[in-house]
Amino acid sequence: MEDMMSGTDAPLSDERVDVEVHERETVYRGAVWDVVRESFHLPEAGGRLTRDVLAHTGAVAVAAIDDEDRILLIRQYRHPIRMRDWEIPAGLRDIDGEDPATAAARELGEEADVRAADWHTLADMYTTPGGSTEIIRIYLARGIDALPHAQRIEREGEERGIVVRWTPLAEAVDAVLAGRIGNATACLAILHADRARARGWTDLRPVDALWPGSRD
Repeated sequence: MEDMMSGTDAPLSDERVDVEVHERETVYRGAVWDVVRESFHLPEAGGRLTRDVLAHTGAVAVAAIDDEDRILLIRQYRHPIRMRDWEIPAGLRDIDGEDPATAAARELGEEADVRAADWHTLADMYTTPGGSTEIIRIYLARGIDALPHAQRIEREGEERGIVVRWTPLAEAVDAVLAGRIGNATACLAILHADRARARGWTDLRPVDALWPGSRD
């Protein structure tokens, strides 16, 4: 059935839109991210709109799968939700000029003391598109081995309490579907990894796939 809104039955794909921004100011400057206020023209809205936007650096995350089809999960304390939740290794893109895949490999080593030989792009996620610029890219990492002790770092802050757990992928899927894991990035990674495994790890995107929204 033809799409009633767009008038096309083309494959589903998000559409980049270049709107005319009339004004932009930083209304709050934070330790990690800022809030900016933008006034812009959107044709279908019939005029100018103003929105406050959390200006985020973006982030990377890693679904590390070992030879036994187990996924690496980490548990750490997250103050905004007052919980120690199960996640996958992840971190901000906060080093100028650092390639996102390099950042992902760094985070995997820093948070879990492992490295990987085989990398692919697994999934991309706009965490809160109605209020934040944050985009998270999730990489699939295989060919796992321990990071040499000389390359390991001493964790600080909440990361000092990280617990690492290798979990059978099927068990992780069950935990997501039962609502026992609520971290959105971990949930997406687990379900994507399970689907990729069912396909025999074929049709994976390259590690250097275009960042979402990029033109080249």
